[in-house]
Amino acid sequence: MVRDMTEGKPIRLILAFMVPMFLGNLFQQFYNMVDAIIVGKGVGKYALAAVGSTGSLNFLVIGFVQGLCSGLCISISQRFGAGDLVGVRKTLMNAIYISLAVALVLTTVTVCFTREILAIMDTPADIFDQAYDYIVIIFAGIAATMLYNLPAGILRALGDSKTPLLFLMISALLNVALDLLAVLVLHMGVAGAAYATVISQAVSGILCVMFIRKHYPILHVKREEMAFNWPIAKQGLLNGLPMGLQFSFTAVGSVVLQRAVNGLGSEIVAAVTAAGKVQMLATQPMEALGVTMATYCGQNLGAGRMDRVRSGMRQGLGAVAISSIFSFAVVNLFGRQLALLFLDAGEVQILSRVAQFTWINSLFFPLLGLLLALRNALQGMGYSLPAMLAGVFELVARALVAFCLVSQFQFDAVCFANPAAWIGANILLIPLYLTCVKRLQARLRAQGSLENA
Repeated sequence: MVRDMTEGKPIRLILAFMVPMFLGNLFQQFYNMVDAIIVGKGVGKYALAAVGSTGSLNFLVIGFVQGLCSGLCISISQRFGAGDLVGVRKTLMNAIYISLAVALVLTTVTVCFTREILAIMDTPADIFDQAYDYIVIIFAGIAATMLYNLPAGILRALGDSKTPLLFLMISALLNVALDLLAVLVLHMGVAGAAYATVISQAVSGILCVMFIRKHYPILHVKREEMAFNWPIAKQGLLNGLPMGLQFSFTAVGSVVLQRAVNGLGSEIVAAVTAAGKVQMLATQPMEALGVTMATYCGQNLGAGRMDRVRSGMRQGLGAVAISSIFSFAVVNLFGRQLALLFLDAGEVQILSRVAQFTWINSLFFPLLGLLLALRNALQGMGYSLPAMLAGVFELVARALVAFCLVSQFQFDAVCFANPAAWIGANILLIPLYLTCVKRLQARLRAQGSLENA
């Protein structure tokens, strides 16, 4: 269902859009966690460490794909807010062309150089082969990832956050069934978990496309709207590439940190993997609010309503503060129970490290929520390139921890890597957001003066 976010009370619109996004993110995490749960329980802690050791590399590439797809949809959100449906359809077609080209190049490069990258990351020898078997299949399925993320991003740009949730639910349930079949029945190990993930994403993407064709006539592209349009494609790239690279910069910092973690041994890799899964699950309300702000700000900027952008951000940040408290409570009250999804109760030392990691990180959740809201708001308003720099700050912060502190303070330093990255990003994002809002206000006032003249 299309939702116009340029009219009505901002907080009501934000929450109405955010709740399906939150549920969708939960299913997305469930989707990602199933591999770790079934592999950890069904194959063992070394298999869990193998999957976990590829987490930052996975995020480096798949995060780029997700960011690119989200960025390509920013112009769709703005054109929809402005009532330009022809522009929406032309932008959609050019986003498809860009996605096809990127999927082809990215798949070829990553599949060819997976072993070399894992070696550079100092992946432990006892989990190297399993790590390769898992991540090379994920990379081979990049097109399937794009097949879901682009249509889902288009629907969210039009204010529909419920339909992507539906297909995520279907995909998650299918992923569970395929994981159980591949790992526990067919004994395919980590490769089976990877195949289950790729197939599930492909199915959800196909269903999403079929739904759009049937229920969204405003997206039915006419023949004259199918042509490749360089100015539109260029704008899509200016939005999409910085968003994709922002994810990648963040992930490069995680890759550097992961290399340092790998050097501490397989048990610490397993602890960081489990702790990261618990944390990602608990912080989904903040993640959902962040993505919501991108759509809200994009539509209202397209409508020329900077007053609504400002008021929506104030109310959205209030919701972020509340959600960070909720996430803190979930991590510290139920963190051990969640960690037991991936680990056996007898792994006492690993569980103790999981608790230490999540406790320290949870103290800084308000900074994570602020980061997500500001960065997505900037991207929704078309400032993808400046927002990308926040990813550079995160990269630098994590790299400093990895290179300067992990060798001396071991696991204790690893626990502070994420908070350091969040602080670094906010140092840039806060003044950047305030500056960009002032510039947009001045630009809209100038346009209004010219129209009146």
